[in-house]
Amino acid sequence: MPVLSSPLPPALVIDALRYWLAKAVSDSTSMHGVFMDVLGMGVLISGESGLGKSELALELISRGHGLVADDVVDFRRIAPHAVEGRCPPLLKNMLEVRGLGLLDIRAIFGETAIRPKMRLKLIVHLVRRSVMENEYQRLPLEALSQEVLGLAIRKVVIPVAAGRNIAVLTEAAVRSTVLALRGIDT
Repeated sequence: MPVLSSPLPPALVIDALRYWLAKAVSDSTSMHGVFMDVLGMGVLISGESGLGKSELALELISRGHGLVADDVVDFRRIAPHAVEGRCPPLLKNMLEVRGLGLLDIRAIFGETAIRPKMRLKLIVHLVRRSVMENEYQRLPLEALSQEVLGLAIRKVVIPVAAGRNIAVLTEAAVRSTVLALRGIDT
């Protein structure tokens, strides 16, 4: 039988234990993609290999946004309405870009380009233009979502093609999501 004693008031001990136990036994999963802080919102950039997820992340970092994790993101359900993403320790601060190899984002862009964790609020899914035309509606009547650890996360599908500025489209998707969360839904 475990016994615990503390000189702290019981209410503080119970609150601290409740928080610690909730995190320790919460559901978790790993997902493929790049997890970013874009305009203060946790955004998972997903899509098949070779579509430019890491290049998009590098462009967003150069525009002042922050990297949480590249390639593998560890997600944990930390509250009834919150999923938090972190980087696995082995990949911390790293971004792999085809042709350049592994880049140490903290060393290149500084401390402000890295975030230790973020709450997942939006999934930006990159697809080839042909897939977009065959599998997705151009103007869906209802917002898309994807379930992560039992929580529906808003999802935006962006077709990738030569000449498109995906970084600007991603920022616009984040701004639109912020408005939608405030009740302004176009």
